[in-house]
Amino acid sequence: MATHQLNGVGDKTALQGQTQVDQVSGAEYSIENDTRHRPHPLEKQGSRTRFHSGNGSAAKSSSSSLALSLSSSDIRQVNGGKDDATSSPRHVSHTPPTSPTLNHSGSNLKTANFASAPSRAGDFKTLRSRLRPRKSRSQQDNLLTFRAMAYLVLWYFFSFCTLFLNKYILSMLGGEPGMLGSTQMLVTTVCGFCKMYIPCCLYRHKSQDERPKGFLWNMIGLGIMRFLTVLLGLVSLKHIAVSFTETIKSSAPLFTVIIAWLMLRERTGLWVNLSLLPVMGGLALTSCYELSFTAIGFSAAIATNLVDCLQNVFSKKLLSGSSHRYSPPELQFYTSTAAVVLLVPSWLFLDNPFKNGLPDQVLVMALVLDGVFFHLQSITAYALMGRISPVTHSVANTFKRALLIWLSILVFHNPVTVLSGVGTIIVVLGVFLYNRAREYEQNRQAQDGPGEGSIPLSSPV
Repeated sequence: MATHQLNGVGDKTALQGQTQVDQVSGAEYSIENDTRHRPHPLEKQGSRTRFHSGNGSAAKSSSSSLALSLSSSDIRQVNGGKDDATSSPRHVSHTPPTSPTLNHSGSNLKTANFASAPSRAGDFKTLRSRLRPRKSRSQQDNLLTFRAMAYLVLWYFFSFCTLFLNKYILSMLGGEPGMLGSTQMLVTTVCGFCKMYIPCCLYRHKSQDERPKGFLWNMIGLGIMRFLTVLLGLVSLKHIAVSFTETIKSSAPLFTVIIAWLMLRERTGLWVNLSLLPVMGGLALTSCYELSFTAIGFSAAIATNLVDCLQNVFSKKLLSGSSHRYSPPELQFYTSTAAVVLLVPSWLFLDNPFKNGLPDQVLVMALVLDGVFFHLQSITAYALMGRISPVTHSVANTFKRALLIWLSILVFHNPVTVLSGVGTIIVVLGVFLYNRAREYEQNRQAQDGPGEGSIPLSSPV
């Protein structure tokens, strides 16, 4: 009959030398104070079990009991690859809650708590999959989800509506860039306040007892960038054609690389640098043969690109921060408030909009509608940026620029020369190649080892 020697805890001294019969398997076992064994490296401290197998009859008789079956491959794994003389399965009878030390035929078969240790290859795969770090939602590329596609379509639609109304107000209704920019920021602030503090179906604001560290300076800095981006973009739109303005904005990757090198000392790879050549060449060709070219409009559009890159870096940092992540409505509301504080006084002081009386009713309605479209464009852009990767966002932004260029030509009927059109196509293709090269470089860096993340590639709006 198989004798099981078990090193128990608690009252083992009182039970020493006594022979007990296991009620489940019928096997006899004796309790003794055995301190001669050495702990196995796999053994968990505080829990020991030893097994003695005799002729195997008790093991066979307990096959219908609650037991754990160990195959010969399991025995070889625990014993360091050594085969046992007997190939019949061993059974471990039901043990007390404290995990015991196993001793098999004097060969010191010791392991930690077999009930919790994985005994199959599938168990190890399951354990490894559970321990594998998962990507956060901001790191995943979920463009094909329904919500991301809805944000993308709405972003395109509101962008075209905003661009069309901007040009219509500045060129047809005689509006000023300061007036239009102030209205956009003011409407965005009011709509953002409603979404933040009035319950609605679109967004429910989570109340915060305290703001994160550096909250005020972050919002002021991003508000200044939004103020400059809106004002400079409207100045360029007033002096040059819509298609030319969007072509210049499409060359943003060129300024992204320059800013990354000047501020972050980030070096780009060979393919990324080569992809910038068609961007620069196409922009130069478009500028030379653009009929609506003016120095003021061109300079304002270039300055808009520079500020756009800075705003994009900062926005992505706040949207995917480790300590505190701002939601799109938060970022939209607080930065718009900061921009209004800067933009409205400058507009009233420089333009003096009421010197000729109150503005026309049609102009007021167009300004309000434009502000609503601008707010919806911005909020959908921020929401989309929080759900897809920077590379995917930049590709979507490049396609949006190309679509807006050709739609503006069809709607506004602005004349475009053949070489100017060729230059526009070259710029768009160059930006697409830049995005592919950037993605290839990031994948290669991820395979070589973790490194610093590159800055985002496109403007959030």
